[in-house]
Amino acid sequence: MPTEGISRLRPRVQVQRYEHYDAATIWLHWSTVALVVILWSLGQVSGWLPRGSVRSGLWSTHVVLGLLLALILGMRILWRANFGIALPPADVGLLNWLAKGTHHALYVLLLAVVVLGIANASYRTYDVYGIFSMPRFGDGNSVTERRLNSWHEWTANLTVLVALFHAAAAFGHEFIWRDHLIARMRPPRDR
Repeated sequence: MPTEGISRLRPRVQVQRYEHYDAATIWLHWSTVALVVILWSLGQVSGWLPRGSVRSGLWSTHVVLGLLLALILGMRILWRANFGIALPPADVGLLNWLAKGTHHALYVLLLAVVVLGIANASYRTYDVYGIFSMPRFGDGNSVTERRLNSWHEWTANLTVLVALFHAAAAFGHEFIWRDHLIARMRPPRDR
């Protein structure tokens, strides 16, 4: 794919052997991906089920995995800011700007969806597996409850769309430009 006018440089032919992220960064990245896929899927499917123990169990799983995502996202931000390996950009110019913007948008959206999800579960005082309830805040107003739920859903859907764009760009690097950019995020034993 020609990059004239988009980027001053063509994508590299091959990512250098030393250009890969550290194991913690890779683990945190793929854990985030897996949790987002599972959480989004549970959010889509759970509403189709009739009210009862199965539906309640899936929502409880959604809440617990959402709390796990919050923990992993916090770890990821701390690791990236303090310890993780920073690699040189694969592109310059507009493509580099677009890649950075996409990454920043994903972090902001992930933070927003996690905060809104926790707020949504807490506002409802959601009962998790009958073991514990989320601490309640607010007055239980049904309009506010629907708004929180709607914002959480919209943010989750937007997160998935931006993540799909991010994945499409990575596959473009891998299969169109053939610069082996995906090797940066491949676990060490597969390199």
